[in-house]
Amino acid sequence: MSTVLTAGRLSVRFRPRALVAAASCLLLAAAVSVLTLGSGDYPISPQQVLRTLAGGGTPAEDFVVNELRLPRVVTALLVGAALALAGALFQSLVRNPLGSPDVLGFTQGAATGALVVVVAGGSSLALAGGAVAGGLVTGAAVCALSWRGGLHGGRLIMVGIGTAAVLSGVNGYLLTRAQLMDAARAVLWLTGSLDGRGWDDALPLLAVTAVLVPVVLLGCSRALQGLELGDDAATALGVRVGRLRLLLLAAAVLLAALAAAAAGPVSFVALTAPQLARRLTRSPGPNLAVSLCTGAALMVTADFAAQRLVAGHQLPVGVVTGVLGGGYLLWLLAAERRAGRI
Repeated sequence: MSTVLTAGRLSVRFRPRALVAAASCLLLAAAVSVLTLGSGDYPISPQQVLRTLAGGGTPAEDFVVNELRLPRVVTALLVGAALALAGALFQSLVRNPLGSPDVLGFTQGAATGALVVVVAGGSSLALAGGAVAGGLVTGAAVCALSWRGGLHGGRLIMVGIGTAAVLSGVNGYLLTRAQLMDAARAVLWLTGSLDGRGWDDALPLLAVTAVLVPVVLLGCSRALQGLELGDDAATALGVRVGRLRLLLLAAAVLLAALAAAAAGPVSFVALTAPQLARRLTRSPGPNLAVSLCTGAALMVTADFAAQRLVAGHQLPVGVVTGVLGGGYLLWLLAAERRAGRI
């Protein structure tokens, strides 16, 4: 059920349940972020964390919160939001819940670009650039190989799965060619990690998401709802199907590539967050805004758990998201089987 607010010539349509779901995810993300900023070897109370963020903390608290911990939290929120939005776009465009950067090979392509830099002995900044380049090149290649009078969802998934398999083999080979220390650094990055992330990692992703998110949510959301009705119905509604699909695919690939550059190829967030958003809203639509909020909450919660599950040792966040995402998929398959749909 949707509600329409009208003020003169301006009208806004929204679904109350979707609004509540998005607000709940944002509150959860904010609460976990405050807990993360205050926990560690130098514990700070939530009240003092909020006071420090407002500029009222001591010099020591300001350094710990704003310089050491805040960049990691911001990176987690941005990576989760970017991956979730990319996953929601892919799943809507291909009309398949398996449509995500993990399945379509884009994260593997980003990993290939990063590993090429590692083998060449490049810096961390060059590694991030290589990840972005690898993701974009892979996205362009998958779309080109899938094109036959347009992009068909099933064909895109099949080509993406094949591309992911090929790139996984290439990545394994590149790891064998790297120096021991470089290979260890690359394996940690391939798992998905937020350890040691600073403002240099968060700001590029922040700049791109600040541009792409409003464009996608405000400029393309309604047209994407028309596209989910089918190409013929969308065309009848005035949607330029081919142009819209290419634009949204480019945005999704760029978001996934930049997220991989910031935190490595974190698994299952792009696949799981849109499905969780769909169940929270009980709506079959793209649920872009709710997916974005769900992804941010999921990622920052997983990072908090990764820092606290094992005493004295921090797990890579990709391990936690992999366990949670894999468990969710098993539950989903069991539920689908009980319902007789598989």
